[in-house]
Amino acid sequence: MTTSRRRLLATAALAPALAAAGVGAAAAQAPPAGMRETHGLWSHRPVKPVHTSASDWAGVADALGRSGNMLRGMIYHTGFPRQDLHVVSDGVAVRPGLALGAHVAFVRYADGSTMLMGDVVVAENELQQASDAWQTHGIAQTALHKHLLSQTPEIWWTHVHGHGHDPVAMARGLRAGFDRTRTPGPPPTGGGPPAIDLDVAGIEAALGNKGSNEGGIYKNLFVRREIITDGHLILPPGLGSTSAFNFQPLRDGRAALSGDCAMTAGEVQDVLRALRRGGIKLVELHNHHLTDNPRLFFVHIWAVDDAVKIARALRAAVDATNVVPAGVGD
Repeated sequence: MTTSRRRLLATAALAPALAAAGVGAAAAQAPPAGMRETHGLWSHRPVKPVHTSASDWAGVADALGRSGNMLRGMIYHTGFPRQDLHVVSDGVAVRPGLALGAHVAFVRYADGSTMLMGDVVVAENELQQASDAWQTHGIAQTALHKHLLSQTPEIWWTHVHGHGHDPVAMARGLRAGFDRTRTPGPPPTGGGPPAIDLDVAGIEAALGNKGSNEGGIYKNLFVRREIITDGHLILPPGLGSTSAFNFQPLRDGRAALSGDCAMTAGEVQDVLRALRRGGIKLVELHNHHLTDNPRLFFVHIWAVDDAVKIARALRAAVDATNVVPAGVGD
């Protein structure tokens, strides 16, 4: 009997067993009741965030060593501005509110769990030690990237993420990483922000959205229209899915712009083209999440020019994405 005939007969004999194995494998991969497939993993049905108040997060505030504020009634937000860093990019002395504003956010869910996510500024010589501390305490990192071009000293940004039923433990894990950096204590409170020496009315007319003055930095925000999920958790509007534009006044109506646009894959190229046509520099293209749906991409951007001219260029990019104005104070 020839070798090829022997192989043919062997294959025929194995066919029923292979077919049965295939059925068994398919059955093993079928979703359990009440679950769905997300990025190859079985996950519970989507869970909604719930409203909380600042008092619900007192333990988190104690663990972090500073108080935060509520956004949209569901997001407990805490800022960690790197006022200790003296960063220069493109000849501009970068103020903390422009691009050095590390922050973390906590959200409570209907199943009693809590999600943590944030974007943290670290100096290059702090990055590895902070990463080790977060990983030791179960805090995940979902991105590592830059917000600025050719800055001195070298600065990095890392996105942190956590999910569990003990928000205070997560806050302690975060604090362990922050303690490996020179992040200063809470800034002093009191007094209003300095006036913004820019044509704010012109900027807002160009963008079609009202902004806000945060510490003398003008900020204008847009949020995605879609419902965004991260795994089985529905994200509150704007959490990890915001297009944010920060303007630092320079002089004579000019500003330094630092910000990012939130995009789906199909929007990326139109946004990049619109930005470059408007003279805005591209810094980084990356993701903030690992299991978001729809999948979002973010492009960090930079410009130094007339502030209204920058805003007009941004409007073309905004119009290429499925976003709505976030509103003042969001």
